Amino acid sequence: MLASLQSLPTQVRQYMLVTANYWAFTLTDGALRMLVVLYFHQLGYSPLAIAMLFLFYEFFGVVTNLFGGYLGARFGLNRTMNIGLGLQILALLMLLVPTEWLTIAWVMVAQALSGIAKDLNKMSAKSSIKALVAKGAEGTLYKYIALLTGSKNTLKGVGFFLGGVLLALFGFHGAVLLMALGLTLVWCVSLIKLKQDLGKASTKPKFKQIFSKSRNINILSAARMCLFSARDVWFVVALPVYLASQFGWDHYWVGGFLATWVIAYGVVQSLAPKITGSQQVDGATAPGGRAALFWAFLLTLVPIGIAMAMSTLAEPQWWLIIGLIVFGVVFAINSSLHSYLIVSYASDDGVSLDVGFYYMANAMGRLIGTILSGWIYQSAGLVACLWVAAGLLVVTTVISYYLPDRSPSH
Repeated sequence: MLASLQSLPTQVRQYMLVTANYWAFTLTDGALRMLVVLYFHQLGYSPLAIAMLFLFYEFFGVVTNLFGGYLGARFGLNRTMNIGLGLQILALLMLLVPTEWLTIAWVMVAQALSGIAKDLNKMSAKSSIKALVAKGAEGTLYKYIALLTGSKNTLKGVGFFLGGVLLALFGFHGAVLLMALGLTLVWCVSLIKLKQDLGKASTKPKFKQIFSKSRNINILSAARMCLFSARDVWFVVALPVYLASQFGWDHYWVGGFLATWVIAYGVVQSLAPKITGSQQVDGATAPGGRAALFWAFLLTLVPIGIAMAMSTLAEPQWWLIIGLIVFGVVFAINSSLHSYLIVSYASDDGVSLDVGFYYMANAMGRLIGTILSGWIYQSAGLVACLWVAAGLLVVTTVISYYLPDRSPSH
């Protein structure tokens, strides 16, 4: 098997290594998210207090993407990816302190490191695909991005389930220790094997270039911010707390259900090129702005339907579950479309500058959604969160109207 791997082209081996890094990181990130939500809910923290635990996670994701793209273009994506892995290990180690030290402030700092780590890792992985795929091969690029994004979210779902299981079997500290040890092994391999000049710009970019000058990237970034705000306003805190408090589900059930949802969501993302392809490029199909507009509009209808069903029909819990399934499918296609379009729009030289700016907007959307999720759920309940999500998706649809129907060449 080792001989077969060595015989593969260098670019393929590097793609496999980048993907393996991303997978390992995502597994621990999903598990840690579920561990923190369930453990602190178990300790009696309010939904708003739990949301605040993730405030720095999302805020520093905004900062990291803004500056991380610049660092990747200047010093190489291998370095930003490995720094991300190292910071995640440090964040996990911070949570191994005695329980009485796990104050909101301490956990927020640990989550800040984890947020920096996550976005360095994601920005590096997505940007590196542009460098590893032949220029102009838009269909191939779409398939690679969809595969990377979909598999990542499938593993994030596995991470949700893993977080619930590890919490039940080993407790909070035991679960965190196991994840830290596993990720350390991956980090050591990455330090040795990942190519040194991956994604480095041919000329050193200026610091002012961290802000995108591309109209298309700015439009797509605004749409992405609203899209992820709409998801997280009801998914991050409100949904798991609702399932635990209203359904009476234990850690296994909450973690297992959300894991299954995210795994299926990742599978749909991987299949997005077969669903959305709208123009023939290099023997495969790749979508344009009209596809993003259509799927954003379709997604807007879903939280409206869930909110109305939960408010007016019997058995609201079942309507929530059915709506979650539909939302997951349509949101997955939206997310995969956006992930392809940003890499397609990005400049070939120093791709991480454009990708970093875009994921800065993504992180800003998650930050907004996370804060709103705890606040609105605590104040008005899950149905109110769904109506806010619908409003944000209306804005996403309007913004998407201005995306070009064909990917511009750089």
